[in-house]
Amino acid sequence: MPMDAKVQSQIPRTLDAWVKLLDGIRLPVPKESHDRVLSTINDSRRSLRDIAELMQDSPALVLSVMREANHPANASQAEPAESLEIALNRLGLARSASLLARLPAVPGQDIPPVLRQFLLISQHAAQQASGLFASRLARLWQEIHWGSLLFLSPLWPMAQAFPKLLDTWELRVIHKGEDAAEVEHALFGVRIMQLCQAVAEHWRLPEWVTQGYRLLLDEREQLAQVLAIAREQDSLTQQQRLDDEPGLRRWFNQPANTVLLANGLALAAQVGWDNPHLLRWQLLTALYLQTSLDDVQQQVHQQAAASARHHARHALFHPAEALIWPWQQRRPHPDMLEPPPPTSQDLAHWRTLCGELLAQPSPFGTSLHLCTLARDALLACGMQRVILLTLDKGTESLRVQQTAGLPKEAAALVLPLAGSKLLQRLMTQTAQLRLTPDNHARFSALLPAPLWAAIGSEHVLLRSLAVNGQVVMLVIADQGGKPLADVSVQAFGKTAQCTERALAAFANRNA
Repeated sequence: MPMDAKVQSQIPRTLDAWVKLLDGIRLPVPKESHDRVLSTINDSRRSLRDIAELMQDSPALVLSVMREANHPANASQAEPAESLEIALNRLGLARSASLLARLPAVPGQDIPPVLRQFLLISQHAAQQASGLFASRLARLWQEIHWGSLLFLSPLWPMAQAFPKLLDTWELRVIHKGEDAAEVEHALFGVRIMQLCQAVAEHWRLPEWVTQGYRLLLDEREQLAQVLAIAREQDSLTQQQRLDDEPGLRRWFNQPANTVLLANGLALAAQVGWDNPHLLRWQLLTALYLQTSLDDVQQQVHQQAAASARHHARHALFHPAEALIWPWQQRRPHPDMLEPPPPTSQDLAHWRTLCGELLAQPSPFGTSLHLCTLARDALLACGMQRVILLTLDKGTESLRVQQTAGLPKEAAALVLPLAGSKLLQRLMTQTAQLRLTPDNHARFSALLPAPLWAAIGSEHVLLRSLAVNGQVVMLVIADQGGKPLADVSVQAFGKTAQCTERALAAFANRNA
């Protein structure tokens, strides 16, 4: 579903503009976590370790403390704080409490779902990092833990300010397989990894975070070489190939790479346990740990379950849920699922409205009244976005009579027939067209750009209506960009028939 034009106008298009905008966003903190941490800070019996452990239940709070501690005005040391305890020690308890007081504390359910989902992914990544790597690199467990938790934090304020933007990116890139570079330039104006790196550097996040982004952006060739080695079936062959390239081995074995591996595993698991992205991260992790793929998969599943026990929240998806699914089943994006069918009450209301459309003689005093009732009938049968356009014979164009579920700008649409062969055909004789993922590329190109910008869906119904053999109206409807439910498609057709008869009765009311 396309975003509101006002929202689109607020989206930055350059790296500097994005960094400035994201830097100014204050992330909300769940009130229960906020109050608990504040109470602990004010308790003189509690240690910094106690405070840090409580804070990690609220990643947004951790980020705020780390950013404050690493801000140039507060960080006398050259190196950024690598752990929350160091950050708290730099700030002191009084300043930490003052910072807490400035943050918006809201009920957890009031935080945007996309932001809560990203925070959950980051907590899952931290669990994977601790379970897979921290015991093997015990002296570096804090760097591993906090770096993994904060790796995706540059995206958190974006999820707060523009939740639909990241949702659309996931749908198009992850689920539909569109080219990431094209989608990101269209949505953000910049590549998303470059944006994350710029924000992480601006915030002076732990070095292991920025190093992970450098690897993804500047060291992809080495990563591809290591992945080729990780795909070798024989562990001895893997070791021999790494021994033959000691520079590559040292590069790959850096402890900082654990942060990227853990986040790669957590992000890829959001789609499903059987997908090529996750397999790549599992192969790389197996090579890093010098163990088998089966062993890594078992450990990753165990850590996912452990994360779910601590971090799972109502209405959010945790990959541990999918461990009981059939192996090849993947989590569909919400916009790829059919909406629920209309309720019995909605259908009863729809039948009542259709009865009013069919009433004889016509009960309508104006065409606007008729169109309003037709719009309401379409909404009652499950449609979520509706446009009713009538033909202006004087200008040979279509003008909007009624809309629902669309930005205000859609009401001002004027569509000249001369600019679209598809509209010309629809307005020549009554016809119904259903756009699907299979045909939308062909037909959407034949629709006027302003109309496509307003509706922009792969699942749309278009139907022209005639009176006395002359087409006078075009009805366009969809279910919020989601696949169309069969019952709603059938009801759409019947509503169109009722509206056509109502138009005929209205036209002949004085005959």
